[in-house]
Amino acid sequence: MTNHGYESGRLDLPFVGISTFGKRPYVSDWNTIEADVAVLGAPFDFGTQFRSGARFGPRAVREASTLFSFGHAGAYDHEDDRTYLGSDVRIVDIGDADIIHTNTEQSHANIRSGVAAILKAGAFPVVIGGDHSVNIPCIDAFEGQGDIHVLQIDAHLDFVDERHGVRYGHGNPMRRAAEKPYVTGLTQVGIRNVSSTAKEGYDDARRMGSDILSVRQARALGPAGVIDRIPAGARVYVTLDIDAFCPSIAPGTGTPSHGGFLYYDVLEMLQALARRNEVVGIDLVEVAPDYDPTGSTAILAAQVLLNFLGFVFAERAG
Repeated sequence: MTNHGYESGRLDLPFVGISTFGKRPYVSDWNTIEADVAVLGAPFDFGTQFRSGARFGPRAVREASTLFSFGHAGAYDHEDDRTYLGSDVRIVDIGDADIIHTNTEQSHANIRSGVAAILKAGAFPVVIGGDHSVNIPCIDAFEGQGDIHVLQIDAHLDFVDERHGVRYGHGNPMRRAAEKPYVTGLTQVGIRNVSSTAKEGYDDARRMGSDILSVRQARALGPAGVIDRIPAGARVYVTLDIDAFCPSIAPGTGTPSHGGFLYYDVLEMLQALARRNEVVGIDLVEVAPDYDPTGSTAILAAQVLLNFLGFVFAERAG
C-alpha cells in the first residue's frame, strides 16, 4: 500500500470493520478488563409497558458511534480549547450481557455481573440499554462501592413501587434505587406531561429524598443551576433515558413525550456535573432504533456518551 504522505497503517474509516463502541478494542473475557472505561450492552426490553424494541439499542448505538471514530488522537473542541478522549483514555467494549428471553431475574443478574466486573477492574462503567429496567442491576452492582447520588434525566419518574405484581419493569427503577441504603438521594430532571407514575409516586419520591424538576423548571434554572442542586461532594451515577429528549430529535424510543430537552440542554448539564462532582458511571437506555429510520436517535445517544466521557476524563486529568 502506498503511503502518499499520510499516517501509515489502515485508514479504518467509520464504515469499515466491526462495530464496537467507538471502534475501541473488544474484550470478551470479563476477568481481563484493563481500561479506564468499559462499555457493556444490556439488550433487554421485557420491562416495557408499550412499544418494545430497545433490545436493539446497544447494537444501534455502537454502529452510530463509529461515526465519531476517526483516528486515535482524540477530538479537539474549539469552544473549550481542549482535546477530549485522547489515547491516554483507554476505552474497551466488553460486549453484551446474556439475555434470557422472558426471564427478567436471570437477565438482570447477568447485567449486574457485567457491571460488577467493570467496577472490579477499576474502570468506569457505561451501560447501553435496553429498557430502563436495566438500571436496576446497574445500581445493584454498586453495593459495597460507597454512597452514590443518582442523576436521572428522563421524561418519566419511574418511581412505581409495584403494579400488578411487577417490581422490576421499566417503571420501577428509581423506586428500587431509592430503597438502597447506599443511594443517598436522587435528582430527577426532565419529568413532564402525563407520566408513568401516579401522584402517590411523586409523594413517595419526595419523601424518599428526590428532587424533581420538569424541563421548563430545568430551563429556568439553567444547566449549572440544576447541577448545583446536587449535594456538593456527592459521587454521582447518571441514568439517561433517551426520551428525556424531545421526540423531534429523538423519535426512536418506545414512550416518546413531546416538550423534551434539546441536545445542549442535556450536554451542558452533563458538562457542569463533570466539573462539579465525581461521576462514577452511566447507563443510557430506551433507544429503540426501529422507530427512527433516519438513525438520528442512535447517533444522538452515541454523541452524548462520547462527549460525556470526554468531560469526565478531562476533569480527572485536571
